[in-house]
Amino acid sequence: MRSHPPTPFTTRLKRAALAFDAWLNSFLFQGGRGLAQAWDSYSEKAKCLRFRGASRVVLDLTSEATTLGLVGGVVMLALALPAFRETEDDWLKTQDLAVTFLDRYGQEAGRRGLHLDDSYKLEDFPDYLVKAALATEDRRFYEHWGIDPIGTFRALMVNAKGGGVVQGGSSITQQLAKNLFLTNERSLERKIKEAFLALWLEFHLTKDEILKLYLDRAYMGGGAHGAVAAAEYYFGKPAKDLTLAEAAMLAGLFKAPTKYAPHVNLPAARARANEVLRNMVEAGFLTEGQIQIARRNPATPVNRSRETTPDFYLDWAFEQVKQLATAKKLGSDRVLIVKTPLDTNLQQHAEQTLENMLRQHGRQYKAGQGAIVVLDSDGAVRAIVGGRDYGQSQFNRATGALRQPGSSFKPFVYAAAMTVNPKLRPNSNVVDQPICLGNWCPQNYGRSFSGSMSLTSAIARSINSIPVRMSLEIGKSNAKAGRAVIMDTAKRMGLSHPLTDSSSLPIGAAEVTVIDMAASYAVFANGGKRADPYAAWEVRNSSGEVIYRRDQAVQPKQVLETRVVNDMNFMLNKVVEEGTGKRAALDGIKTAGKTGTTNAYRDAWFVGYTGNLAAAVWYGNDDHSTMNDMTGGTLPAMTWKEVMTVAHQNLEIRPLPGVDAAAPTVAAKPGSPAEQQATAQAYLAGTLSRRSFDVLGDIGNLFKSAERPAAAAREAEAARNQAAARPAASAARQVAMP
Repeated sequence: MRSHPPTPFTTRLKRAALAFDAWLNSFLFQGGRGLAQAWDSYSEKAKCLRFRGASRVVLDLTSEATTLGLVGGVVMLALALPAFRETEDDWLKTQDLAVTFLDRYGQEAGRRGLHLDDSYKLEDFPDYLVKAALATEDRRFYEHWGIDPIGTFRALMVNAKGGGVVQGGSSITQQLAKNLFLTNERSLERKIKEAFLALWLEFHLTKDEILKLYLDRAYMGGGAHGAVAAAEYYFGKPAKDLTLAEAAMLAGLFKAPTKYAPHVNLPAARARANEVLRNMVEAGFLTEGQIQIARRNPATPVNRSRETTPDFYLDWAFEQVKQLATAKKLGSDRVLIVKTPLDTNLQQHAEQTLENMLRQHGRQYKAGQGAIVVLDSDGAVRAIVGGRDYGQSQFNRATGALRQPGSSFKPFVYAAAMTVNPKLRPNSNVVDQPICLGNWCPQNYGRSFSGSMSLTSAIARSINSIPVRMSLEIGKSNAKAGRAVIMDTAKRMGLSHPLTDSSSLPIGAAEVTVIDMAASYAVFANGGKRADPYAAWEVRNSSGEVIYRRDQAVQPKQVLETRVVNDMNFMLNKVVEEGTGKRAALDGIKTAGKTGTTNAYRDAWFVGYTGNLAAAVWYGNDDHSTMNDMTGGTLPAMTWKEVMTVAHQNLEIRPLPGVDAAAPTVAAKPGSPAEQQATAQAYLAGTLSRRSFDVLGDIGNLFKSAERPAAAAREAEAARNQAAARPAASAARQVAMP
């Protein structure tokens, strides 16, 4: 039997490829035939489900509705989750804080919060007070399920006819949801949360429970929360003893408590009460005849015209106390008495000063708002003015508004640079010349550059190129790294809000609050210790026991070296005495500080301090519109001086570290004020250091001591000559006389 030679590998490979190709063609052919048969079978069966005419329209609409419903359900769930997270705490069983605030002298300054009294039932309220609230705020309260589409539509129609907001569209449940869980922010997000929370409340509480909570928690103006507290505050009587006219006046406060508060604007309050009475008639709760007595005898509140409440201060202080309570530092008692550093006289003076300044100069500068904070060098807040009129706007611009500080941010840059580079001193030479970071090139206020100067002169004249150049030097030619160090320094000193990193950060492009700026500058005043602003000196519980003391709970932390503080104080003192902040200089008191003005004159600042106090003043507009050339050295500096002059009355003036203790005595030549002034100007220009001042002073003293014997000898010789000359002069006069 003859053997065949082995088949070559390439031949076997070709045969395998042909076999695979044949299998693949067969598989695809058979598969395609199978799919075609399946499709034909499906088509034959689908013909039985085909709809035409009205049936098809109904089916299409149902399908679309189902699809949109599923998508809408997912969207609604996504929107509802943030709202329902607000209910995670045991909100209903947690009693709210009831806080009585005392000023620094122990006098009651005001109250905040509410103390729910479960013994005061809904049935204890006068029937006409409940009906007045329902007629004015939510007539269909017992009929809707938290959101009242009919009432909302009616409100929209009334507002359209009236050309403005005449009637509110939120139900009582929605208003309660806002009071319990949300803020007064006007945004779509808040309204969505409010709607979902209203549904949540309707599901968890009865209608009477919702109404009782609403009457207990609604803000009624004058620091009073709830109808019970409002009845005591405005009429000096329990809520159950209110007359119909008084109940109508209180019900009118639900809509706008500060606008219709009778102790603020009694005519407006009475007009609003008349409107409430008319609503009660329209709702069918009373007849026209029943309300005539109330109209002829309108409510007369307790006279509180002489009372002024530091509302901006108390609002902020209440938030501080709530933070202490949340941190479990106040125990379980919810009725508290808090002694604060509030200086009531200074608070009133600061409020009046701001209003007077805006009345006199606001139109000229096109400035509509301002804010002021004054605090001790340890952070104890003495006064807060959050705007010109709390009755018009309760938004606290001193603690809640984020505004660009402009050049008042530069001290953070200088402090960071002097910390990183110990050789950098007030007399160090720096150069003001053009610099660019990418396509951004900062310009000075005068659109020119001045060349070589001292560090003191740079900050006194508020040069822009120097801080930008410093950010490069701090980061060793890496501007971003340098800005990180600057932001860390600012944070350690007291700026609590995150700063936006940008090339223009060193000249004040980030956003800060007024109170943070005041607290940060207090670090310079107290020798370098952090000075977190606080309002609670001492807290007592309802039994009068001390449960918290600030001096025992918080120990100050050193955040700046003494060397840096002294040098910064020396330079910032020159800003006030010889630079852009001259209008802020206090008579007889060493003052330091910095002006700030932002692009397009949207913000104007002066932040300054003495050895006792630090204060920040801001002017601007809520809509960030441009002012008319207002700089920090004008109205802010003038306001700062006016407020701080009063703030320092009856204070034992403390030295300013690095300034008072080593006040330079300029003495280039004894008895020559012009040369002394020239020497001081030479220092500002960078030709003399602070040590040079001391040396020149010592030299002057040596000249004085060396010249004393010679001067005494000359004076004695002159006296002898004058005595000898008197007889001769007398004889000459006698000869000359007729």
